[in-house]
Amino acid sequence: MRKSIAMATTAGLALALAACGGGEAAAPSASTAPAASGSASAPAEAKTLEGVSLEVAAKWTGSEQTNFEQVLKAFEAKTGAKVTYASTGEDTGAYLGPRIQGGSPPDVAILPQPGLVQQYADQKALKPLTAEVQKQLDDNYTPYWKELGSADGQVYGVLVKAAHKSLIWYRDQAFQDAGAQPPATWDDLVKTAQTIADSGTPPFSLCGASGWTLTDLFENVYLSSAGPENYSKLSKHEIPWTDASVTTALEKIGQLVGKKEFLLGGSSGALQTDFPTCVTQVYGQDKSAMVIEADFVGTTAEESGAKLGEEAKYFPFPKAGDTEPVVLGGDIAVALKDSKGSMELLEFLASKEGGEIWAKLPGYLSPNRNVSPDNYPSDLTKKLAETIISAGDAVRYDMSDLAPSAFGGTDGKGEWKLLQDFVRNPADIKGIQSKLEDEAKKAWK
Repeated sequence: MRKSIAMATTAGLALALAACGGGEAAAPSASTAPAASGSASAPAEAKTLEGVSLEVAAKWTGSEQTNFEQVLKAFEAKTGAKVTYASTGEDTGAYLGPRIQGGSPPDVAILPQPGLVQQYADQKALKPLTAEVQKQLDDNYTPYWKELGSADGQVYGVLVKAAHKSLIWYRDQAFQDAGAQPPATWDDLVKTAQTIADSGTPPFSLCGASGWTLTDLFENVYLSSAGPENYSKLSKHEIPWTDASVTTALEKIGQLVGKKEFLLGGSSGALQTDFPTCVTQVYGQDKSAMVIEADFVGTTAEESGAKLGEEAKYFPFPKAGDTEPVVLGGDIAVALKDSKGSMELLEFLASKEGGEIWAKLPGYLSPNRNVSPDNYPSDLTKKLAETIISAGDAVRYDMSDLAPSAFGGTDGKGEWKLLQDFVRNPADIKGIQSKLEDEAKKAWK
């Protein structure tokens, strides 16, 4: 559910960010992107894939598909290959499963969840990355991303596209009216929320009916308060949900959700508000001051009439501990065939060259640390890219997307439901932890 929302809105966000980028040049259109034309001048001897045809499958449609096809055109111009794009639709697994079983998978697929890497590796459907592709990973990515695309010690995937989930968006007028400033720490956030509440505006429009937004909130607090190492352990259920580090994170979240005046409509109203309604309540309806969610909030804010960078602003998720949290979602490219050209395409997508071509187009953030933020078409996207790079080894992937879907990705079940129960009764921390651990044990059997 959250995947469809994020993928549908990210492209629109970047278009909006490009539009509000002040005096910067507009992002290149599909027909004028410099990527393909710049690569077309590559020497003929470099075109090692003349006559080779490849098929790439991903869930992107609309402008996201158009922009990715520009990246593919740059690869074609560089190598001489012919690449065909196929959209999987929202359910990538439902599209790929029958094709894998029928022996006719696409050469390359881009998966929206790391869990699918393990699933297809278990089915012997993936091809291990060559030394050349792994070198690009070693040169351009932190070791964590290499691990994320691995299964049973073998590296299969390249994280090619990111969504930034460590943001809090705010309505500037509400902050001005309350005399509030964007906070840098969790304690400051609680104080800022109280200042805004005292001014007569509920500080938070919480998207509690969409359980995935609560997992995003938990992940940011937990990464910051428990640290990257514990985050990785909890994401694999190597430490229990009854651990003291989880208690600390829930106690901090309770400082927000435990105050009725902090939530628009109280806990009951918060649990009846889905995404993107929570965004329109902040911007289109001016009912609240802040919404806690990812970069794709910007699209709904603009659709609600707010100008990005003016009325609709964001600040980094405040530190709740020693770590500045940077949590990403993203998409992982894998090879499903040993066909000539599949690894060359993955090598290109993992390279600085491929990332910079994509970064010049709307709707994209790169996890590649060597893709300069100067490539992005607006100040806001540059800043998002800078936070990814500066976080270095502390960046972590969305924890609930790393979990078995029965625990971390099912509406009304597992972590989604239990965090909703916590919002309903934030005093019962130990009880919620016990239930989370019970559900985790079932999911990680």
